[in-house]
Amino acid sequence: MAETSGTTPAPEAGTGTAAEAATASGTAQAPARPLAGITVVEQDSFVAGPSSCLGLAQLGAEIIKIDPLKGGPDIDRWPLNAEGRSIYWGTLNRGKQSVALDLRSPEGQELAQALITAGGDDPSKNGIFVSNNVGRPFLGDEALRARRADLIHVKVQGSPSGGPGVDYTVNAETGIPGITGPVGSSAPVNHALPAWDLLCGQAATTAVVTGLLQRQATGRGAYSEISLADIAFAAVANLGWYTEALSSQRAKHGNHIFGSFGTDFATADGRSVMVTAITRRQWAGLVEATGMTAVVEALQSALGVDLADESERYGLRETLESLLKPWFAARTLAQVTEAFDGTAVLWAPYRTTAEVAASVAAAHGVGTDGGMGQGGTAAANTAPASGPADSGTGAAAPQNGTPAGLGGRVLRTLESPELGTMLVGANPIRFDGEYLGDESPTVFGGATQQVLSARLGLSHAELGRLCDAGIIHS
Repeated sequence: MAETSGTTPAPEAGTGTAAEAATASGTAQAPARPLAGITVVEQDSFVAGPSSCLGLAQLGAEIIKIDPLKGGPDIDRWPLNAEGRSIYWGTLNRGKQSVALDLRSPEGQELAQALITAGGDDPSKNGIFVSNNVGRPFLGDEALRARRADLIHVKVQGSPSGGPGVDYTVNAETGIPGITGPVGSSAPVNHALPAWDLLCGQAATTAVVTGLLQRQATGRGAYSEISLADIAFAAVANLGWYTEALSSQRAKHGNHIFGSFGTDFATADGRSVMVTAITRRQWAGLVEATGMTAVVEALQSALGVDLADESERYGLRETLESLLKPWFAARTLAQVTEAFDGTAVLWAPYRTTAEVAASVAAAHGVGTDGGMGQGGTAAANTAPASGPADSGTGAAAPQNGTPAGLGGRVLRTLESPELGTMLVGANPIRFDGEYLGDESPTVFGGATQQVLSARLGLSHAELGRLCDAGIIHS
């Protein structure tokens, strides 16, 4: 099966950037990809490793993903589309070349090792491997380094001992679920976002880049191990939360911000907004915009406090919440937006994922059923402009001539033959004002013969023999 690519339009011009200058002079070109020419082989599953290699692909690296012949443990992971295909797998693994091998057979193992350690025309840009596999000695660092001493190998693990672990079990041990959730509840509350997986993926990307720098400077390879548990514990410790816990256990605060003032409020039309007043300016803006100046002054006088002090606002958070609730309850989201527009108040309306998806799809002329909107054709990889919080319509002000939508220009559409319209994120790092993305959909096993021919020099006859023997994807 051939690799399928999406439609890629001309790059957008950024404001005040090199890309904009090139466009103005009639020499528009795609922004430079900092990792162009680099080839990374990955053999992994779930979030950390695949998200790392997706980011590397967006930065220009060629990613060869070695998959087991019948798919890895996440090949059918939820969410699924109507046909039962994994949106999860298709989204995290886009922009990669999937090579499906029988990793239980000696020939399949040999092919995997050869791909990982291949030198190519420029060995300095190859020999990079990202993995999270367990129980496959042929993919262990010792076996691979025996074939290529300067290998850059990044190994993602559950625990530093090499044992298993996933975001949700690691999170349970950090103590975070014990301070998450409603006030007064003693039950632990898990988070929905796999935060430690995503942070681990970013650490893996850093390890790849630092490995490249080390090899360039010294000629030596690098073996980096990154534990999901280490990522989580170090992150919480570096926020100061464990030091705090030596003297006091933080209580659950619901949606209140710890150490400052900020919480959610319900509006008259059944919407909810998150309002924060972390700085003095934000607090002064909130008091003025809600017409609470006289009330707040009276409260300060009665209690002998200065609510310009962040800690005082935190201590009186429930009182301040009670004072402000009626103001929000008497106004619709549109009226709240009008009152806060142009002020120092830092706030945002709560959105559902469906609202965000509909906004991005509408900005690209795509119906929420995956079809085209009335206004035209869905343009793959075209980015909507970013803008301020809106009045609930889902449309922000256009910028730079691009369509508007929630999520700004970092969110875009991608057409996949297997998943239909995908809503995906570009790399959030802007280079010269440009988001890098424009990946094509990945078809499981679709690049097997192409990659083995180009990278290992296998002939058509040899590829046919391997297909007939069930060693590679046909």
